[in-house]
This record gives sequence, structure tokens and C-alpha cells, in this order.
Amino acid sequence: MSAQLRAVSVGQTRLALLGTGTVGSAFVSRYRALQQRQLVLPALEVVANSRIALACADAPEQALEQARAAARSSDGQMHRQQLGHLRAGDIVIDATASEAVAADHAHWLAQGIHVVTANKLGNGTALARARQIDAAARAANTRYGDAATVGAGLPLLASIRALVAGGDHIHSIEGVLSGSLAWLFHRHDGSQPFSACVREAAAAGYTEPDPRIDLSGEDVRRKLLILARAAGVALEAEQVQVESLVPAALAALPASAVDGALELLDLPLAAQLLQARAQGLRLCFVGRLDRHGASVGLRALPAEHPLAGGRGTDNRVAIHSDRYNVQPLLIQGPGAGAEVTAAALLDDVLRIAGN
Repeated sequence: MSAQLRAVSVGQTRLALLGTGTVGSAFVSRYRALQQRQLVLPALEVVANSRIALACADAPEQALEQARAAARSSDGQMHRQQLGHLRAGDIVIDATASEAVAADHAHWLAQGIHVVTANKLGNGTALARARQIDAAARAANTRYGDAATVGAGLPLLASIRALVAGGDHIHSIEGVLSGSLAWLFHRHDGSQPFSACVREAAAAGYTEPDPRIDLSGEDVRRKLLILARAAGVALEAEQVQVESLVPAALAALPASAVDGALELLDLPLAAQLLQARAQGLRLCFVGRLDRHGASVGLRALPAEHPLAGGRGTDNRVAIHSDRYNVQPLLIQGPGAGAEVTAAALLDDVLRIAGN
């Protein structure tokens, strides 16, 4: 299998893009922009969503639009026979948030097909699945490109894996890992209710259509699991203590009623803001892993804390290790947005296809 994979060049490698939402659309736009700059790219063969898979030929934008239209009008399932045409050395790009697609990652890797993903449900859920993905990639000599799953392509996973490979021992990882929550708590200054900030973030596309997904802390839990496993810590999801921002009454509502009930967030978060300010502290939503365990939740931090800086959707991650003992390794940059996520996906594609 390994000899077969090495024999596939960039020109021979074929890509199958799964997901035609904002990230998938941004991927196609960036792919075409790099083509126009005469960069040699693998052929984008298939664009697919949960309803349909379409061959691209030389017109990926047209296939993307057709697939998006089908997603609005069809009741079918994704045509897996199209993906069955992939061969060893090809690359599946998962730009979805689909559990069903993530469940296939190990299967594709075992077949000799590389996987590049922004979907956190591969390495960010059950430890058994993460181990299955790693074992399949090792056995088939395939690559799993997951830079886009945490920090929208910031060099977080690569840095942690490089430290571990170099014999460093990581003591703690803590970070503002959600671009949407980073934006919300940077914006939440008491001049307007927190619910107004949430609506503003949703209108700007920073949150999921149902903002409870961001506010629950579940997204941060998944990202922390991915970082922990990159550091060699065999952490299960239930071992991460999560403090949700969503009151029980808001959590119980159907999605259609959420926007009209966001004011349920206002009193508790106004109180926490006042308490933090009285102590000269800043509110940040943080995921942390250390020898005492793993946690996700709102923390009040001193202004000089490594995680208290930054603006907008910036992710900020501090890594303490034997090498970075006195001062942490601090990695910071845009942690949300379809464009930066799509760029991370394409970077991983080019790294894999070029090897």
C-alpha cells in the first residue's frame, strides 16, 4: 500500500469535497483562486453534500451551486457510489459537521485514502474513535489532516505534536478556543445586554444558527479533546468538566423559540461581568487541561494573563511544558471564519499531495 501511495503525484491525486455550506463554498473559492495563480493542484473531482454528489469536471463552482440547490429540494442521501470511485492516494475533504461522515474517516484511511477535515467529530468525541483513526492511518500509511479542527488552521496541533515528538513534556494547555465566544466576551462590555451581543454575533455569522451550540461549551470540549490527544493524553469526553452558559429554561426550548428567549442569558452574565470588573478582571471562556484534569467554562482573568489579550474572534492558547516552563508558548490568531478554515483545509491537502 505504501508504495502505491508514494507513486501518486499531485497531478494524479483526486479530491472529493464533502460539504457545500460556508466552509465548502470558501474551499472552492480558494481552490479556484490558487488555480488562477498557476499553482499545481490535485483535481477536484467530486462535490457532495447529504443529498447528492456531483462530478466537477473543470467547473467546481457550477457543481457546488447544483449541490446546494439539491440540498434545498431533494430528500435523498449522499451518493456514496461516487466516493467509491476514489483510489488509494486520493483525498477526502470533510467540510461538514456530520456524525455520519466522521464515522467514515477511519474506513477511508484504511482504504489508502487520505482525509483532511474541519469536522471535530472525528478526533473530538469518543477516545475509541480517535484511536481507530490513528490506527487506520498508521496501518495504511495514510495521512489525517486535522489542522482546521482547532483554531481554524493556527499552528496549534502541529506545535503540540512537534513538542511531543521532540521529547518535551507538556504540563498544561489552556486557551480561548472558540472564535464566537472570544468575540462575544470581547464585545460584552455592559453597554448592552448579552442577548444583544449574541444576536449581533449570529447576524455576522460568528455563531451557529442555534447559538446554544456555541454557548453550551460543547464545541470547546471537542477542541480541548483534540488538543489533549495530540499531546498524548488519553482523555475521554466525559472527563472534561463543562460549565454551560445556557440556562436550563433556554436549553429546553425548541430551536425555533431560542432567539425570542435569549434574554434569559442577560441577568446571570451581567452579574458575572460586574463581579469580574469589581476585581479588575476580564471574562474569558476557557478550555484547560493540566495534571488536575480538564475543564471548560467562563473564567475571570487578570488583564496581564496570556489569554486576556487579543481582539475579535482571536483564539489564544498558552502551552506550558518543560521547555516553556517560566513563560508559556503562546499561539494567537483568527480562530473563526470560513475563509481561514478553508485555507487550513487546502494547506493540509497540499502538504499531503506534495509528499
